[in-house]
Amino acid sequence: MLKARESVRTLKEYHPPLGNREGLRLDFNENTVGCSPKVIEYLKEKLTADALTVYPEYIDAMRELAAYFAVAPGELLLSNGTDEAIQVLINTFVDDGDDVLLLKPSYAMYRFYAELAGASVREIDYAATDLEFPLDEFIAAIRPSTRAILIANPNNPTGTGINLDAIRRILEAAPQAAVLIDEAYFEFCGVTALPLVRQYPNLFVSRTFSKVFGMAAMRCGCLFSSVENVRWMHKAQSPYSVNMLAALAARAAIQDRQHVALGLAPPQRVFALHRGHGLNHVRAPNRLHAGLRESEVPHLTFHNQILDGARDVLDWHLRIHAVLIQQIDDVDLEPAQRSLGDFADVRRPTV
Repeated sequence: MLKARESVRTLKEYHPPLGNREGLRLDFNENTVGCSPKVIEYLKEKLTADALTVYPEYIDAMRELAAYFAVAPGELLLSNGTDEAIQVLINTFVDDGDDVLLLKPSYAMYRFYAELAGASVREIDYAATDLEFPLDEFIAAIRPSTRAILIANPNNPTGTGINLDAIRRILEAAPQAAVLIDEAYFEFCGVTALPLVRQYPNLFVSRTFSKVFGMAAMRCGCLFSSVENVRWMHKAQSPYSVNMLAALAARAAIQDRQHVALGLAPPQRVFALHRGHGLNHVRAPNRLHAGLRESEVPHLTFHNQILDGARDVLDWHLRIHAVLIQQIDDVDLEPAQRSLGDFADVRRPTV
């Protein structure tokens, strides 16, 4: 009988939902508004029987996306979602046994692809009290042998983030490592490391069309870095990994800035309010939770995925109202984050 590689045998399986997800989908941060109508119109215009016989062509998409993101075409790698961007980066720069540094909790695919490649993965916990980015501890954990550092900014699932000064400190502390700043949620916070790509040869920045653009089903993303780094990554990428429809949809999506701005208007107004009061909007979630705790206001925080023994109760109550949430089982935070009042005493009703 065939035997799988050691890294595959020991890999923790990832089980995404594959069906039965009708309702308010809060479990995977999907866009609940939808993509631009112009995307649908453009796909209908371009989708023909003849067009489907041809392998995808990316020249026009690369040129238009580069202009939209204000980079050179050679600084951009088109990818099958952020997932492939992570995989290509790992496959290009990380060897079996290499040191990879992550944060916990964070996006599961960082650890997934690193372990699949046979890397040695270390994780630094977010601060248990307020989920603040552990900057000093993280920098202290960087070794001369560290080959990759993968960071979501803002982070999924905590929603907290770091500023450009902190990103610069990490880049300068790890000149030998490929440092990925995953900006899947950039549009919701406004902090981007993309302008630093030409200044730091170890910097990689990823963006996705799954979130604010509302095209998760298309599986389309971009990975940015220096021309030399992108050239290496092209060698490690399948030549046609992004399908024709995804490339067309991305081209149409970036033309409708009004649709994107429409969905971002409320949070942007909140960020402006924060700045008017001297608050850094990246830290706003932390300050909000701290204020609620200090005022002894009963509230739910999703830092600890609810009290032990009560998460199934909350999940049950939400599901009967068609609200989907995601549970995280491997995060151990202090009881101070459990701001649920007497929720632990709630019992599941008998049906």
